[in-house]
Amino acid sequence: MDQLVHISDLSPAPALPGAKRAYHAMIKPVGAICNIDCTYCYYLHKKELLGSRDKFRISNEILETHIKQYVEGQDREEIVFSWQGGEPTLLGLEFFQRVVELEQKYKKAGQRIENDLQTNGTLLNDDWGDFLKRNNFLVGLSIDGPEELHDTYRVGKEGAPTFKKAFAASQLLHRHGVPFNSLTVVNRLNAKRPLDVYRFLKNEVHPRQMQFIPCVEPKVFRNVAPKMWDPASLPLFDSPAAHPGNSDSVVTDWSIDPEDWGYFLCKIWDDWHRRDIGKVFVTLFETAVGQWMGKDSQLCVYHEFCGKDVALEHDGNLYCCDHYVYPEYQLGNIMQTSSSRLVFSEQQQKFGVDKFYSLPQRCRKCAFLFACNGECPKNRLIRTPDGEIGLNYLCSGLQKFWHHIDRDVKDICKRIAAGDRL
Repeated sequence: MDQLVHISDLSPAPALPGAKRAYHAMIKPVGAICNIDCTYCYYLHKKELLGSRDKFRISNEILETHIKQYVEGQDREEIVFSWQGGEPTLLGLEFFQRVVELEQKYKKAGQRIENDLQTNGTLLNDDWGDFLKRNNFLVGLSIDGPEELHDTYRVGKEGAPTFKKAFAASQLLHRHGVPFNSLTVVNRLNAKRPLDVYRFLKNEVHPRQMQFIPCVEPKVFRNVAPKMWDPASLPLFDSPAAHPGNSDSVVTDWSIDPEDWGYFLCKIWDDWHRRDIGKVFVTLFETAVGQWMGKDSQLCVYHEFCGKDVALEHDGNLYCCDHYVYPEYQLGNIMQTSSSRLVFSEQQQKFGVDKFYSLPQRCRKCAFLFACNGECPKNRLIRTPDGEIGLNYLCSGLQKFWHHIDRDVKDICKRIAAGDRL
């Protein structure tokens, strides 16, 4: 779950004197095991792909090794542990009580340990609420909008709807005073109803921040790792195959259409800018303002480089990124080599800088390169109009959005510089 600042707090996180080492790991303590069966999930198939021989539960030894290495391998004042899945709450409260004990055991003097937990919310109860509040967890709650939109793809193992449980979780978190962000996967359907999604989240869910994640999955995602695609299979920009719903489409049917991504963001921006700026926090919007002010992106997908956000599977294997959990992108195992050595290895450094060096000329000449940086490399599924590979599938929608907000963001930046209250 991305950790972001607000428009009102755009200074970088403090570091200990002489700090040089910092990285972030998404921990998958139950691997891809989940109690629901979202149609669009990019992770459920990892059970078969990775061929794990165990029970998809992190062992006590691997857990303690990770926590010790993660704390010792960084010089930051704040160390953030991110627990994801699958569905991490399947491990129960006893597991996370042990997590907190180990974090306190290994933290350095002057360090602050933070935890965030990404969940579908269906297993949360009052005991969970008490624990999360007492231990200062930040929760990411997956919810895709009003009931009919949420239940289209976010279904249980037997196809049962999950909205009521997810929404009840939001109310439970409020009752216990647990801060939480909403995470909304913007897919082919809810992308067409941006204001219904935004106003529902704002008026009914009341998250601390809203995170909107575009659903983009190539049809071959279960078997073919990102950037391992056959170049000849990549469609040209704005061809029928570069949009979902066509027989030769490069993406799944539930993937968002690039034009709809731009439409979705523009409509919400206008409503937010007119009514809610300074009161409602949308991670992508907060990040955009920071970038227009010349600051680095707080979202990895819009940063110039990547590579410091890795994924740790339940068996101790470390991967280049959460979206690159494929054999080709395995860095090693923390039981043989410490995670800090793997993160700063030559292999991972190359992975990180390739994001920039693989940009097509169309991106390098773009006026909004500073804001986009080619977005996530996993989404570079199409070719430019002149045939160069590596163009982001979402390019047309992102272009629409950056052009749309440019004047507004420049005005916001002027107001911040003048000390005006937003």
